Amino acid sequence: MKTVTLNNGVVMPQVGYGVYQVSPAECERCVSDALKVGYRMIDTAQAYHNEEGVGAAVKKSGIARDELFLVSKVWISNYGYDKAKASIDESLRRLGTDYIDLMLLHQPFCDRYGAYRALEDAYRAGKLRAIGVSNFYPDHFIDLASNVEIVPAVNQVETHVFDQQTSAQAYMKEFGTHMMAWAPLAEGRNNFFSNPVLESIGRKYGKSVAQVALRWLLQRDVIIIPKSVHVERMQQNLDIFDFELSQEDMDAIAALDTQRSLFFDHHDPEVVKMFMSWR
Repeated sequence: MKTVTLNNGVVMPQVGYGVYQVSPAECERCVSDALKVGYRMIDTAQAYHNEEGVGAAVKKSGIARDELFLVSKVWISNYGYDKAKASIDESLRRLGTDYIDLMLLHQPFCDRYGAYRALEDAYRAGKLRAIGVSNFYPDHFIDLASNVEIVPAVNQVETHVFDQQTSAQAYMKEFGTHMMAWAPLAEGRNNFFSNPVLESIGRKYGKSVAQVALRWLLQRDVIIIPKSVHVERMQQNLDIFDFELSQEDMDAIAALDTQRSLFFDHHDPEVVKMFMSWR
């Protein structure tokens, strides 16, 4: 498994398994399958309501805890120092572990500074091996990263061939922060799986559209967490280390960038109102 080294020296797998929209009832089975086919990093969140399923699968796997990398996220209803601090302990309990490898703030709203201070203190206490943020656009990211004691190790944002986040990644690199992609396969939107550019490149390498898109992110030094509930697709999404895209192919995929979200814009007032209703 290819790894990246975070800005505090922690080594993290570059490819993991994401459990967003995996139901609590199905999560344990899916994570167990993912671990069996070779994933060693699992990405969950308080808001997914499936941390316990992840923890159960990890416990039953028999894999040593230090061989696994667990990621979770604090939801905005738990922002503010005291609430975030308590929620971290609750996530530890649900995951059945003494430490979480990477804990992120899930959204850039509400009392993010109080919540981030709780992450910093939990990091110092050894409960978290690394800390960071999620869905922080460059303005939110630069503001926070410039005003905290521990610079975020990771910023997890929507990143795929149609919304490539190249300028955002450049700003993150200024702070030594790694970009992590959610929806690396665009959740199939915008006719992703029948895109002619990705299909053509895939035929050259004997790879699927998904494998080409994931390999492209890998070569951009992006951390990825593709999700599937089907074990054969889990395996396929992991089978991306035996080929390398040419610069010509990388450039062709770069030309697909629309620089627009396929999901929601965190600067849209209506989107912000939506998140406020989810507190």
